Amino acid sequence: MDEIIRDGISTDIDDNIKYLKQLLKDNTDIVVREFFVVNVKCCLVYVDGMGDKNLLDLFVLQPLMRYEGRALDISIIKDRITNVSEIAEKNKLSEGIIGVLSGDTLLLVQGGSSCLVIGSRLWPTRGIAEPSSETVIKGSREGFSETLRFNSALIRRRIRDTRLRTEHLFIGRRSKSDTLIVYIQDIVNKEVLSLLKERLDGIDIDAIFDSGVLEEFLEDNKYSPFPQIQYTERPDVVAAALYEGRIAVLIDNTPSALIVPAAMSNLFQSPDDYNGRWLNASFVRLIRIFSMFLSLVMPSLYIAVTSFHTYTIPTKLAYSIAATREGVPFPAFVEVILMEFFLAMLTEAIVRLPKPVGATIGIVGGLIIGQSAVSAGIVSPIMIIIVSVTTISGFLTTNNDITSAFRFYRYLLIIFSSIAGLYGMVVGLILLTIQLLQLKSFGVPYMAPAVNPDISDFKDFLIRLPYVLFRKRPKYMNTGDKMRQKKKGSEGSV
Repeated sequence: MDEIIRDGISTDIDDNIKYLKQLLKDNTDIVVREFFVVNVKCCLVYVDGMGDKNLLDLFVLQPLMRYEGRALDISIIKDRITNVSEIAEKNKLSEGIIGVLSGDTLLLVQGGSSCLVIGSRLWPTRGIAEPSSETVIKGSREGFSETLRFNSALIRRRIRDTRLRTEHLFIGRRSKSDTLIVYIQDIVNKEVLSLLKERLDGIDIDAIFDSGVLEEFLEDNKYSPFPQIQYTERPDVVAAALYEGRIAVLIDNTPSALIVPAAMSNLFQSPDDYNGRWLNASFVRLIRIFSMFLSLVMPSLYIAVTSFHTYTIPTKLAYSIAATREGVPFPAFVEVILMEFFLAMLTEAIVRLPKPVGATIGIVGGLIIGQSAVSAGIVSPIMIIIVSVTTISGFLTTNNDITSAFRFYRYLLIIFSSIAGLYGMVVGLILLTIQLLQLKSFGVPYMAPAVNPDISDFKDFLIRLPYVLFRKRPKYMNTGDKMRQKKKGSEGSV
């Protein structure tokens, strides 16, 4: 049964203090400071380690102790005595308790039917650092941290628009995790915004600790391996998405943001695509897309042509492949499965181990074990090449979730091609295409703009054209303000 915190504030401060001590009992970090001001009993409640003691001592307790007036109540303390910039009067005790557990300080006064919540949050934080998973060659080096207000400030710094909106809510019955919905009011798709709020309101769970958990509750199709929400650790990526009419969701204690809706084309884009020359950026993006397709079909294509359709291989190449496979006791299908499983273990080990040890494991696993496997006749040299190229191609995208999704379907294509050769691989690709065409992200087609073509949307799809051609926002987003670039001197150009 959920614990229900009472809302009513008793005019008898001793009753409130007794209730708070009972509610927060067996917590050595909860500080309850009782004191008197002109014979009126007061009480401060905060969490040790989350509240700024210097602020409380200098700007709350000290002014109160020196107060020599005849009367004392909540309004006088708020408007005349305390010297803090962030202070709010609350009529519900539950709101004050949530404030305490969030790092603020609760102030109660004898005879008052309301309380004060003083903004005194101060806890150890990690500084602003460059995101390790989204590195760029040219551009901002700032990344999100685990502090929600720092993250919202990084976005606000890039969008100096009075129409930027940040709506706050709590998610989790017990964790009460601070969550922000960020959007630009006159650009955002109102239907997407309403659907997002509806899904957030429908979440009923004990705790949300990370944006990855929240993502599962917000997705349209929870059983698809493809991510339908964009994940990023970069505030410049969030700012660019907001200008396109999309919405960001930030949650406290998480150094990342969720962006909705998300088309697959968004997941293949990188900040470097927009920070460099458009011709170079377009070429690199095409390489990125082709590499992902290559990583998807290369192992299954090898199995199909070597096991079922050898007549499709040039004669000299067929003799070369046969020579490298001489003495290998396993068929091509088993070879691929063994190498894929080995590389999956190696990748996971590199990620989980400390960096110095992980680098050593990568060298040992990639060179020594691979060479030993070839020398022992377990796998053929060409299989090492194919699996290596497949793995490298899969890591060219900036989004790890989309890489994992294509890896999952690569295994399925390997199984299909081992059963029916090229025909099985084609059937697998057709099923994959059907899956992608059916997916939606908050009502927006996942394959947009390919499924609802508009010439203006293709300017930033497979390639990136010059900025001077970006007159309109993406049509598939159905934004409010549809123009993002206007001629100088036209109405609303500023």
